[in-house]
Amino acid sequence: MSDQVKGLLITTLAVLMVVPDSIFVRLIDADALVIAFWRGLGAGGLILLGVLAWQGTAPYRLLPGTGIYGAIYIVAVGGAGVLFPLAVSLTSVANVVFIIAALPVFAAVFSWIFMGERVSRRMVLTMIAVAVGLGVLAYGSGETKGAHWTGDLTALGVAALFGAGLTAARKVRRVSMVAAVPIGYIGASVLLWPFIAPMSIPDGQWHLVAFHGVFIAGSSMGLALGPRYIPSAEVGLLILLESVLAPLLAWWILGEDPGTYALIGGAVVIGALALSNAVALARRKG
Repeated sequence: MSDQVKGLLITTLAVLMVVPDSIFVRLIDADALVIAFWRGLGAGGLILLGVLAWQGTAPYRLLPGTGIYGAIYIVAVGGAGVLFPLAVSLTSVANVVFIIAALPVFAAVFSWIFMGERVSRRMVLTMIAVAVGLGVLAYGSGETKGAHWTGDLTALGVAALFGAGLTAARKVRRVSMVAAVPIGYIGASVLLWPFIAPMSIPDGQWHLVAFHGVFIAGSSMGLALGPRYIPSAEVGLLILLESVLAPLLAWWILGEDPGTYALIGGAVVIGALALSNAVALARRKG
């Protein structure tokens, strides 16, 4: 099997595993922070076991050398893991995934501010189109049932944190940050513990909690491994699948109509990012 095929398979599987994330949050009848606690603890614990089984403690001996950038990545991963269930509990699934899809824009802005990287004309045009799409989506939050601006802002926080984490990881690209993911997840859960009632999950829903952790762990590891074999533009295109499939799954399983404004705004965001990544990929291959 070629590296190209391997990378496509790993990344596609990882994206498909993250698609039900918001559905699990909706189906588990508990406070969003309780869900965030178990999501982080379960996924973090599984990833930790996977890293130790395949690579031993070597990755953890390298992490201190990443300094402030490694710390930023850990905080970003842990913070985003807490904010995501909150966002889903406050607004529509469609709004959440369409807004989070804009994280490459945040990564580009952070790279410009903190790394001095030039923002290409392609990325500037992408940012403008994404801003228009998010504007349409935000306007629709006042018109669409189940959508609310508080959840939209929380989702924007998730995108900003992920963007900051990706930028920090690029500063220490010589070190794999997979081992840092469980530190962020488990660390966030430990911080949440005193403020929640972890055992408030209904008796008949613990299997959903377990599956949720397995899906997030599998997705996190796959999205960390896939980019080693294929270009980031291809990864970006595949990740957009989640933004398309998650609202459809919520519509089918939960009967959650995303609303006209979310569909229009989301189409603008996804279309702009897809076109941008396709152009980048074509230039690379050319």
